[in-house]
Amino acid sequence: MSASPFRIALITLSDRVFAGERSDEGGNVIREMLTAFPCTIIAQAVLPDEAQQLVALLLKLADHERADLILTTGGTGLSRRDVTPEATLAVIERRVHGIEEAIRAHGLTKTPYAMLSRAVAGVRGQTLIINLPGNPKGVRESLEIVLPILPHALKLLRDERIVDQDHHYNQGNS
Repeated sequence: MSASPFRIALITLSDRVFAGERSDEGGNVIREMLTAFPCTIIAQAVLPDEAQQLVALLLKLADHERADLILTTGGTGLSRRDVTPEATLAVIERRVHGIEEAIRAHGLTKTPYAMLSRAVAGVRGQTLIINLPGNPKGVRESLEIVLPILPHALKLLRDERIVDQDHHYNQGNS
């Protein structure tokens, strides 16, 4: 168990949710699935599909609020207004391709439309940022795959002493 709960921020990207025309179903699924996760939700925001606004919020949450994890939902498809991956790429320092690949591979077992996802995952400082789909079913399926590895990943980013599955003690990436 971590020394303290993980600090998590949630961001929904949707013009319709931002305008109050639709409920934040993706954000609600994330909150529901995090109930058993050792975390404190430090922020939850709804933004329109605007890259500059998302970049500014990601920088604030990672650099000033010191979120351990930022989960975004929405804006990862092919529509002209889907800008979440570009905004995320503008702020991360290192991609985590394995998370991206695992989410898409799992999604493909459910629907061929998963191959249209442009979602990315990466690290800025000690913050892991993961883009999730906007569709609530896609959010649930993506988190089912990602949640089991998050404690390990977030502890590595915190440079905490961890015990891996083979019970070898590691300090950070050593």
